[in-house]
Amino acid sequence: MKRTPFVLTLLVCTLAFGCGAEAKRPKKRISTAHTQSAASEGKVIPLRYGYRVVAELPHSTSAYTQGLQWEDGVFYEGTGLNGRSELRVVNPATGEALKRVSLDRNYFGEGITLLGDRIYQLTWTSGKAFVYDKATLRKVGEHSYEGEGWGITTDGTLLYTSDGTDCITVRNPRTFKAERTIEVRNAGRKLGMLNELEWIEGEIWANVYMTDQIVRINPESGAVVGIVDLTGLQAPSDRKWQDDVLNGIAWDASARRLFVTGKNWNKIYQIELTQE
Repeated sequence: MKRTPFVLTLLVCTLAFGCGAEAKRPKKRISTAHTQSAASEGKVIPLRYGYRVVAELPHSTSAYTQGLQWEDGVFYEGTGLNGRSELRVVNPATGEALKRVSLDRNYFGEGITLLGDRIYQLTWTSGKAFVYDKATLRKVGEHSYEGEGWGITTDGTLLYTSDGTDCITVRNPRTFKAERTIEVRNAGRKLGMLNELEWIEGEIWANVYMTDQIVRINPESGAVVGIVDLTGLQAPSDRKWQDDVLNGIAWDASARRLFVTGKNWNKIYQIELTQE
């Protein structure tokens, strides 16, 4: 999501944007989508988590992080801002890009995900999703969609995208068409501003834009089952003038390692959750 020119005060438990209504402007609902809601199951009270830093890795302060993923021993990262948006393969030991491809300056890059030998990258307001060959980063296709693009992830079969509202759209990876939507509810209340997404052991994890919190979402019901508070993760000594908000979740499934970062932060953090 784009840098906001004014300060927003957001509480995870009170964010409320209607499904299909963008944070900044209304948009048409996708008429083919089937909606799931937590309402029929009653309120689910999420567990709350803190964190412990396990390791710190370097991160480029020029990277306005929109999507982060770990695979085959490297990070794949999508960055934003017009004229600076890229798709990168990043060396975790140095933070340097091993491969990179730039988007045309007309496009503001957003979230990324890997599925098989393909990488999918959203754009913010252009209604375009680009598809790349994972090995070469060569663009091999593109798809159109309505509304904004924020975050994207996959369960290994389907794609899940966010647009800044309380809705996550489930898409066919071949056609990018919406198959259904998931209404996200925190203790029964709508939760919007869902940004970067990551699929972790059967849950969707989402950065809540402009906060230090990540929510864990049940993809069947849409209920928030956990809230991870990362307040204070970026120490004052590491903060720079260009630092922006927390954004970026990567899961190393083979070693069960969790990585997080922020836009223009100088570090990627490996963390473990602690129960509050």
